Amino acid sequence: MNPLRMNFDLSPRFAAGRASLAVLLAGAVLLSAASRADDDASGVGPGTWQSHKYSFQFLGFTSTYSCDGLADKLRIILLAAGARSDVKSQPGACASGFGRPDRFARADLTFYTLAPADPSAAASGAVKGVWRPVAFSARQPRELATGDCELMEQFRQQVLPMFTARNIVNNTTCIPHQDSGSNIDLRFESFTAVPGKKHATASSGGA
Repeated sequence: MNPLRMNFDLSPRFAAGRASLAVLLAGAVLLSAASRADDDASGVGPGTWQSHKYSFQFLGFTSTYSCDGLADKLRIILLAAGARSDVKSQPGACASGFGRPDRFARADLTFYTLAPADPSAAASGAVKGVWRPVAFSARQPRELATGDCELMEQFRQQVLPMFTARNIVNNTTCIPHQDSGSNIDLRFESFTAVPGKKHATASSGGA
């Protein structure tokens, strides 16, 4: 067989193969772009964990907490606000014993919050995050009562800035020395990990 003749016969097949490969590559690019567009539309984006350690001392006029009671309440609030599930909230150094009210109750907090990362520079350890609406009111979460009004005010002022939050609406009103007339109403969007995603290695930084 003439080699020139054979090359001539196979060249259309090679051309067809190259065309098919080009079509596959173009499809992959389109799928990738569509996936990114879907993420953008749903508010999903890469994030990195930020570490925080804070000694919280409650100063209020209406309610009195034990140190362990304050720690338990703050853990509930942190999780509801979007902190990572491995929150540590422990009783601080208090003059009163376990379960006894203390006018200067203290709790030591260790927790992680998610911060958005630059998509072009996102590390391999980045996790997917999404903006989630959060609302606090009496009985939302169910462990929160009107008597926790001053605690929520302190949380908003001292701890919420450690979260990546937006569209904050605060209509909380606390009347000293009485529950009647007090109202807890704090709403915002918190950047949190997409449910079901494993924890990534925490980045440096924090409070």
